[in-house]
Amino acid sequence: MSGAPEARRELDRFLTAGSERSSDLGDDHHGLWSALARATAGGKGFRPGLLMATYEALAPTNATGADRPAGSDGPAGSDGPEGPADPTGIAAPPDSAARVGAALELLHTAFVVHDDVIDGDEKRRGTPNVSGTYAAAARDRGAGTVTSRRYGDAAGILAGDLALVSAVRMVAGCGAPAPVVTELLDLLENTVHSTAAGELADVRLGLGLSTTPCTVDEAVRVAELKTAVYSFQLPLQAGALVAGASRQVTEALGEIGRPLGIGFQLLDDLLGVFGDSARTGKSVLTDLREGKHTALMAHARTTAIWPALRPLVGDRHLTELDAGRARELLEQCEARSATEELADRHLNEALTRASRVPVPPALADVLTGLVGEIRRTTADSLRPSRLDLAQDSARPEPVPAGTGVAR
Repeated sequence: MSGAPEARRELDRFLTAGSERSSDLGDDHHGLWSALARATAGGKGFRPGLLMATYEALAPTNATGADRPAGSDGPAGSDGPEGPADPTGIAAPPDSAARVGAALELLHTAFVVHDDVIDGDEKRRGTPNVSGTYAAAARDRGAGTVTSRRYGDAAGILAGDLALVSAVRMVAGCGAPAPVVTELLDLLENTVHSTAAGELADVRLGLGLSTTPCTVDEAVRVAELKTAVYSFQLPLQAGALVAGASRQVTEALGEIGRPLGIGFQLLDDLLGVFGDSARTGKSVLTDLREGKHTALMAHARTTAIWPALRPLVGDRHLTELDAGRARELLEQCEARSATEELADRHLNEALTRASRVPVPPALADVLTGLVGEIRRTTADSLRPSRLDLAQDSARPEPVPAGTGVAR
């Protein structure tokens, strides 16, 4: 799913306008807003891209606000197979959709900046993040470790707050019909509540504050709240709302986004341990060193191999050699294959739901393409299973036809 250049342009305009406040608010605001602008750069724009693809698949061709004829394939103003039209079933213009897409990128930035504070990280994608930039500035002024960390965290919290309120502002001023804006704001609010609950659950599990070990079901629930809701359900449903889709279509997209996002996160968790760092750009040591509570680890915890694996999980000084041993154990206890199968089940569920009414064919094609892209990217980036390689090497080579000589 490619990014949305029209959403990026709207975001750049918004960030430029916001910097003008600095003439009144001074250097502190200028530095903070500039750091936030840098934090929005370099991303893939996945969520705006998914929103725009949904909008384009659902909105009338001219997107001028005119209803489609009753019974047509398009949902806007339609009484066709997608269900009865809503009173506000009129597509907003493309620039409104682009503004909502830009808002989703700001929301993503807010979550990322706050997540870095929560995790105590000072770098993202190998470069200093907002917190790291301000912590380094404090150290340059002679501040100690504690003081520089406090300054960096404060900047990260405040920059994330600015991004969050700016996302709400962009949705409120997107230019869609007033009832649609209200629904978009409700959707945004619900998303923030869900993501906050998922983030806190993840922190609780990571700190060992639960009375019982994390189960596969609990790990899947965290994946739903932290990933599926804001990365898949939100852009799908927001794109439908701006396109003037019927309520049936919008609700169906929420039901599709849930398994789609869970399947994506399960595969992403696999890449965090079994991925090819040269392809993913992410270390395969981080999740193991942090002892991240994923479905992969939850499954391993229920097997007889856990006592051997446990000392390797959460070891901040884990070496590549030890990580290799951990990967072997995760394959031997079938945690890897079980997680792959669980991800497949969720992605297949999303495909099944996408093939049903009320999802129109054009949007079903978008969703089918997205699932295919997720699967291809994962397959290209996963290291081969050592068990599979061992089985392949154990197979005898075929005897060339007509020789009668075994090798």
